[in-house]
Order: sequence, then structure tokens, then C-alpha cells
Amino acid sequence: MAVDNVLVAEQRSEKGSRPAGRLRRSGKVPAVVYGLGTDTIPIAVNARELGHILSGGANTLITLKIGGDDALALARQVQRHPTRGEYLHIDFVRVRTDVAVAAEVPLHLTGEPVGVLVGGLIEQLVFSLPIEAKPQDIPTSLEHDISALEIGDQVRVSELALPSGVTATVEDDVLVGQVVAPRLVVEEEVEGEEGEEGVEGEEGVEGEEGATEASSGDGDGDGGGEGGEG
Repeated sequence: MAVDNVLVAEQRSEKGSRPAGRLRRSGKVPAVVYGLGTDTIPIAVNARELGHILSGGANTLITLKIGGDDALALARQVQRHPTRGEYLHIDFVRVRTDVAVAAEVPLHLTGEPVGVLVGGLIEQLVFSLPIEAKPQDIPTSLEHDISALEIGDQVRVSELALPSGVTATVEDDVLVGQVVAPRLVVEEEVEGEEGEEGVEGEEGVEGEEGATEASSGDGDGDGGGEGGEG
């Protein structure tokens, strides 16, 4: 992975919500950079440039230019506004190209399984894979072809083809995805049985109500007759 993402950062001395708000209104994002035994440095970076770089993925390797210091870093703890999507705060972690780091990489299952073509359903259980790799070896995403899967077949972490230098940090037997038999027919049968019971029950209730109404009608009639006789 080539390191060609340069982001100019300026140190900031003011802390708190008000100074942070002023930075955001000026098109900058408050951030910090730490790691590799160095002190935490409060910085600010250009929001537009940051968004352009991170559009390539959260694990994009970045060279932060802080004054006369160049820091190789990864963006971590990315905070964004829940509705507007704008960046609120970023943690940058210093890294070295010769030391492996932890990361999570998006996992995409590709192809249409054979089992799906005959009515099966694909269930994906893992959408991002925890890995460990040197910063320049972290892939943007991972793909695994599941076209050959039939109903009942499964894919586990041990079957994923990981790039050289990348190691999964979860157990090999973790289930990634599977093709299962459709459950629609069973659900329809259950619903049909419930519907039939409901109809029988309703008819019984209506019959009882009808009998009650008839009985009440007889009583009213008797009363009317007595009144007439009086």
C-alpha cells in the first residue's frame, strides 16, 4: 500500500466545546494524535481533505504534517454527526511500517450460491473481519466467492483467502455465512392452521351471541304482551 495521503495538521492550544465548534464552522476538524510512546498532541485538520482521504477506507495510511514533524498514522475513533454526517472529532494513532497493528476490514461475500438458485437463503453473519497486519498491508476490503455453496453449506474464517501478511484475530471456526433452506412453506402452513382455528372459534361465539339475543328478544316480547294486557 503506497503512502501518498498527506494531511496538513496544525497544533491547537484551546480545548473545550466552544473552540471545537469554532473550528468546525471554519471547515476544520478537531483531532488528537498519539501512540508509539509519544505524548498526545491536540491538532486540527481540514475537513474536506480528511473526507477525501477517508473515502478510500478507514484503514487508509496517512502522513500527518504537524509543523516540521511527519507522523505516519491511521484514523481511529472517528466521530461523526448522526444526521449531517460531518466529522466531529478524530483520533489519529501513530504507526510504523515494520510493526503490525490491529484493524477491522469490511468482508464481502460475492457470487450467487448454487443453493440460492434452487430456493435457499444466504445468511451472512460476519460483515467486518478483525485482522492484524503491518499498516501498508491492510487491505481496503476482503472478498470471498460463495458461488459453489449449496443448501446446508457454510463458510468459516479458516476458509477465507487472506492476503500475504494479513492474519485474522478471531478463531478459525467462526461462522462467516451459510446457505439455509427456505422456511416460507412452514410459516404458511402454521398461519393457515391458526386461521382455520380462528374461524371455527368465531363461528361458535357468533352462535352463542345469536342464541343470547334470541333469548333476550323473547323476554322483551313477553314484557310487551303483559303491558298490553294491562
